[in-house]
Amino acid sequence: MAQFSVSLDKIATQLNMETLYSPVELKNILIETDEVNRPGLLLTGYDEFFDPQRIQILGNAEMGYLERLPVKERCERVHNLFVAKPPTVVITRGLSVFDCILEYAKEYGVPVLTTPEATSSFMSGVISILSVDLAPRVTRHGVLVEVYGEGILILGDSGVGKSETAVELLKRGHRLIADDAVELRRVSNRTIFGQAPENIRHFVELRGIGIINVARIFGAGAVKTSEKIELVVELEPWDKHKNYSRTGLENNKIDILGLQLPLTVIPVMPGRNLAVILEIAAINNRQKAMGYNAAVELLGQLGLKNDITQELTKMD
Repeated sequence: MAQFSVSLDKIATQLNMETLYSPVELKNILIETDEVNRPGLLLTGYDEFFDPQRIQILGNAEMGYLERLPVKERCERVHNLFVAKPPTVVITRGLSVFDCILEYAKEYGVPVLTTPEATSSFMSGVISILSVDLAPRVTRHGVLVEVYGEGILILGDSGVGKSETAVELLKRGHRLIADDAVELRRVSNRTIFGQAPENIRHFVELRGIGIINVARIFGAGAVKTSEKIELVVELEPWDKHKNYSRTGLENNKIDILGLQLPLTVIPVMPGRNLAVILEIAAINNRQKAMGYNAAVELLGQLGLKNDITQELTKMD
């Protein structure tokens, strides 16, 4: 899988950091790992397992420890940090910077930035940015819409009606994230976010009409930059020889970037209102996530508890 990177300038801008020293422009400094580090152990002399590729963060604990050391010993400990040449050192809470920090920063070409934010708050912010910008990703042909707050990724062969369904959903008050190409990013071990490539964002292709700008036609409230994928819907032409789900007890999944996401296959045929069906699919998926399944309730009322148990056993 490709190695991604994000410029230090982007991080500094989003988190309102101030540059105390940088050997080059921040836009030319690339961060390639989504993990950060507080180098307290390194400053005490323990350097095993230290990863110099991470952003290093100095907060109250680290700066307080250094302040209590004699000047010579303090500079030796600071030297151990900068000689490893981390991509940047960030000092939080607007704390005063020791002279030797800037001296070694210049000697080894390590940027030093500062922020008035509390250390924990800053770490949360920078990890959030890195987890998105450095996330494993893949681009899928499809449409991504937000329906009642649920991110639905619509897949299917070209011409099956994905874009037309998305436009109908827009008319019903829902929002578009991406059409034709959806960039999917695995931002955590449980979450995949989708967004449109920047050069085609907010545009939709309708056969017979051409290219339309959704934000211009439906307004800014009809579009969104990104959305978490809650459900994958695959549209396919109706096949009378295929058995489609009738109860909803099935627990179909699709693998995307190593995560298993709920999958619903919806057959397309004349007379079916796909927009309404997707609205129901979104609500039903949310109810299942909350622990309610209408099929289970109905079969229970019909006295078919054994059938339910067998179906659930098959799903496991």
